[in-house]
Amino acid sequence: MIEVPVFNIEGAQVGTVSIDEQKLGGEVNAPLLKQALVYYHANKRQGTVRTLARGEVEGSTRKLYRQKGTGNARTGGIRNPIKVGGGHAKQKRPKDWSLDLPKKARRLARNNALLAKIKDNQLKVVDQFTLSEPKTKLFAGVLKKLGIDRTVLFALESKTEPIVRASRNIPTTRLTTVAQLNAWDILRNRTVLITKSGLEALLA
Repeated sequence: MIEVPVFNIEGAQVGTVSIDEQKLGGEVNAPLLKQALVYYHANKRQGTVRTLARGEVEGSTRKLYRQKGTGNARTGGIRNPIKVGGGHAKQKRPKDWSLDLPKKARRLARNNALLAKIKDNQLKVVDQFTLSEPKTKLFAGVLKKLGIDRTVLFALESKTEPIVRASRNIPTTRLTTVAQLNAWDILRNRTVLITKSGLEALLA
């Protein structure tokens, strides 16, 4: 069991929460995390690039000048790939870069990523997170009191309008829900901030 401190929004420790390592995979599986990152990264590629081949470029097929006798290098039509505005010799075509990863593997990767954050003391748990007003200044003040000064992933049970409005102007903050947590978001942010109830729901 790992004891993780629980803080309030003033930055004071108000208790601890016990986390069973076995529920998060027992140990960090680095090859699985690498596979998950490749999976998420590849699936973000659009693959919508396309260039025109020689036969698709507009223009005449007439030979520009006779083969011999002009003193120039021999050449063909204006759509030749070596001509400015000509077609591409090795044209690009749309491609599907997406990969597949089983659901159980994705869940285990998420749990392993969370376990890695816990072992590196980069998981911050708050008992509850409420703001009196949807102000960016108030949200930034809470992060400062919690000692968070770099990128942070804030996971809530459900997004609320005041917190969404207060956090969207902070470029180093990403808001998500516990149900949408994944290894990619967890690992690409320095700190994971989560409510105590959200963490308990995730472990359950």
